[in-house]
Amino acid sequence: MATAAHREAPDVIDPKEYARWRESSLGALTEHIEEDAIFRLAGDLRGKRLVDLGCGDGTYSIAASQRGAHVTGVDISEAMLESARHRALAIGASAEWRRAPAESLPYESETFHIVLAVTILCFLREPLQAMREVRRVLRPGGSFVIGELGRYSSWALLRRVRGWLGSSTWREAHFWTIGELRELLQHAGFQVTASRGCVYYPPSGIVARVAGEHDRAFSFLGQVGAAFVAMRAEKLGQ
Repeated sequence: MATAAHREAPDVIDPKEYARWRESSLGALTEHIEEDAIFRLAGDLRGKRLVDLGCGDGTYSIAASQRGAHVTGVDISEAMLESARHRALAIGASAEWRRAPAESLPYESETFHIVLAVTILCFLREPLQAMREVRRVLRPGGSFVIGELGRYSSWALLRRVRGWLGSSTWREAHFWTIGELRELLQHAGFQVTASRGCVYYPPSGIVARVAGEHDRAFSFLGQVGAAFVAMRAEKLGQ
């Protein structure tokens, strides 16, 4: 689950929380399934210029670099970017890191072949503006791959409860439907070419260990029950 430009407090999530999440059996399995969904949609990255919006502590940026992309990770949190630098250096992954808001990217138009945005839109105040920025920096025919927190899942319900109980992370987060994402992308000038749901098990390590390896078998459910929804869109026109 990558970090993002938060509505009120961009540094509210400590990088150590992500490390603890990945070290848990539930977190490790869930991140593996989500990462697989994103990179299946992204396709062959070799030689492509890629920007990872809301890159957090670098999980997707590092994975994209290992798949042959020329990667730039962008996040509004300096603490996250510093963690990403250390993680990339530790394993010899090559990436550039830039602090910037997703709604105003410091790049020339038509710079990148592909943009990743994983669990960032749920925290943005102006997601449509961010999508327009993505379209601006993408080359003609470029791809935009989104991963978001699905609305119709037990995970979303638990996060809503945490928000009601005072969690600053989840208090204002928006959980998306595929229909909402499709409409937003169309408004921004994209054509959706593929979508999928995953992580159908509840947020329980015990259940995940049993059901996780069969997660793709539940794909016929679409977004119903999916804690994570992913989508690929192509830039239309010029």
